Amino acid sequence: MPMPTDERVSQLIAGLVERRGFDLEGVDLSTVGKHADAQARVTVVVDSDAASDLDTIATLSRDLSELLDEAGDFGEMPYLLEVTSPGIDRPLTADRHWRRARGRKVRITLRPGAEPPDPGGHARFDARVGALDGDSVALVLGGRHKPHRVTVPLADIAEAVVQVEFNPPGARELELAGGVAPGRPTPGQDAEDISGSTDAVPVTASDSPTEGIVE
Repeated sequence: MPMPTDERVSQLIAGLVERRGFDLEGVDLSTVGKHADAQARVTVVVDSDAASDLDTIATLSRDLSELLDEAGDFGEMPYLLEVTSPGIDRPLTADRHWRRARGRKVRITLRPGAEPPDPGGHARFDARVGALDGDSVALVLGGRHKPHRVTVPLADIAEAVVQVEFNPPGARELELAGGVAPGRPTPGQDAEDISGSTDAVPVTASDSPTEGIVE
């Protein structure tokens, strides 16, 4: 029996993920092992405005596993289900991403022809995310030493990627950004996030559900 597609699994689980208060940010399927030892790896990326603890993710993972078992799309092939939050260096592609990234440092790439927010500036620069206001977002430039706030239309931004931070931002810099989004970790703690270890449990249609993974 062929393995289902990412789109098929997304369609199966989207409703359940939404009912549990999460946004489905992505589904990725791959195969681990060869021949008789082969199993599917199903990575489900979810996020929400509220902070998600391990128990919440584990409960969602169990519910998703039961749903996939009932659908039967994997047949007798064992699969490893991983429920995870977006990685630290995730791109910001939707309004909710910008709201949740408030207080985080991002690398901005402007669209061709867009004017840099600082006169004489470059089309690619680092900034700290401030408040989202309709079709524009506040950005704090200048880092710890010369922080100042500008407003940039989202339409001018071709790409924005959250950056890994090992040191906390300056107090004024974070103040201008409006603080960190509720339920989000304080910038500068990424070293702890990266070094943390997680576990996943392989399951089949007849086995017990997986445990969730949080990055």
